[in-house]
Amino acid sequence: MSCPLCEAPVVAGDAFCETCGHPLTSPACTSCGAAAVDAEGYCERCGLRQPSGRDHAELELPGGAAGITDRGLRRSRNEDAFALAVMGGPVPVPDSARTVPVPAEPHDGGPPAVVAVVCDGVGSSPRADEASAAACEAAADALTRGLTHEEAFALAGRAVGKLATSPDDAPACTYVAAVARPDRVSICWAGDSRAYWLPDGVMLTEDDVARGGEITAWLGADYPDVTPRTRVFTPPGPGLLLVCSDGLWRYLNGYDFPAAGTPLARARRMLRHALDSGGQDNVTICLIPLGGSHG
Repeated sequence: MSCPLCEAPVVAGDAFCETCGHPLTSPACTSCGAAAVDAEGYCERCGLRQPSGRDHAELELPGGAAGITDRGLRRSRNEDAFALAVMGGPVPVPDSARTVPVPAEPHDGGPPAVVAVVCDGVGSSPRADEASAAACEAAADALTRGLTHEEAFALAGRAVGKLATSPDDAPACTYVAAVARPDRVSICWAGDSRAYWLPDGVMLTEDDVARGGEITAWLGADYPDVTPRTRVFTPPGPGLLLVCSDGLWRYLNGYDFPAAGTPLARARRMLRHALDSGGQDNVTICLIPLGGSHG
């Protein structure tokens, strides 16, 4: 047998190649098959970063709120992340489609608020998937504990900043978070991930982008002083709050949002639309029903 990296002869049972030092117990690459995947998930032979368990994940909460994230058709891995939880309850991990029991107490005699966070890894930054995951986890934990949007954003920023090993190795992501109650929705964002009110398709956020389309606000150690924007929205009646990444909204021009079905079923149809329209980027969709009956 030979070393999968330098092809020097190796002896069965050896832990390392004596010629190049490559660990012979490294995982196999999903593209070239070589047992040459390093600790950061890159194949040292072909350079491909390995797909993660986030390639497709779904989550449905009691009450109907649902989220989906998908790798799309043109990216090697999913650098989006989302968190969806009930205020006062735990933050469940998106997995295969399932309903997660959440032992949260109602607030003020009504249903508890639902927290949604969507982050999109900045593709030009290293380990962007780690940035989006860290930001979602930190922000959702803070918001479900009742912290303010500003406090949650600051904690998410610190979590992403800790991933950097140098100014040239600074993972980064965009950010949008919502705390949704039947009569009040508060939103905080930085970058170009968005929130909409359905069925009208009204955009509730404003992109932080330059004239050429480059984002001008993000979470990352290379932008430690970023200031998020916030908004409070009063729903005009029953509807759905949509929180999403650009992998969906780039395909929404002229799109007729699904008018029937559960939020999870509608999110799946939106994902199908994004994929059928090209699936150029990772796609993340969270839908929160507010008032009335949904599905």
